[in-house]
Amino acid sequence: MLLDIRDVTRVYRLGANEVWALRGVTFAVGVGENVAIMGPSGSGKSTLLHILGLLDRPSGGSYSFLGVPTSTLSDDNQARLRNRAIGFVFQSFNLVAGESALDNVAAPLVYAGVKRRERLERAAAALQRVGLGDRMRHDPSQLSGGQRQRVAIARALVTDPPLLLADEPTGNLDSSASREILHVLHELHARGLTVITITHDADIAAQAQRVLHIADGRVVAEDLAGALR
Repeated sequence: MLLDIRDVTRVYRLGANEVWALRGVTFAVGVGENVAIMGPSGSGKSTLLHILGLLDRPSGGSYSFLGVPTSTLSDDNQARLRNRAIGFVFQSFNLVAGESALDNVAAPLVYAGVKRRERLERAAAALQRVGLGDRMRHDPSQLSGGQRQRVAIARALVTDPPLLLADEPTGNLDSSASREILHVLHELHARGLTVITITHDADIAAQAQRVLHIADGRVVAEDLAGALR
């Protein structure tokens, strides 16, 4: 099992008030699965993404990742595990303007202490994986929206993580570019990568093997592959 989340709550305190973002969420994801988490705005999707991605900690319950109870990890050890084992893809791409696609993809390896030659070799290989071998030297401003998201996916892959977390990965794209990104994610999953996609879009969720529906901070239903098609 890659991750196991049990009875997780997340409560934010705003002065004297408590806001319950998650209310007893429980599910597990195995190695190599493709899972979508679907729900409307305010349902708790983003909070759950932050916990799954080790960007936040639960207020209650337990979360084990790669067999490690995350509550036992210091902030530094949690950050190391996150940087090594989780790739993130966001709706807004988060690419650095003025730097080539190659340098954008190589950036996570700088923090991992990888030497420059190896960084560039691995970044080039990641760009090849997403079909951008001919765009390595291009600035993000010279790329289409779909190409920029593919650069972001390559950056998420460059550390060879076992888990890819995609947060509304087609939210800023037109229908053609969205299909392009869904195809890339499908191909990556077919090669064995575990993919979890946070979305409110039924067309995106329909590509997953399992769909978890979240509302008011709870998992309220689960669909198996093809149920939304």
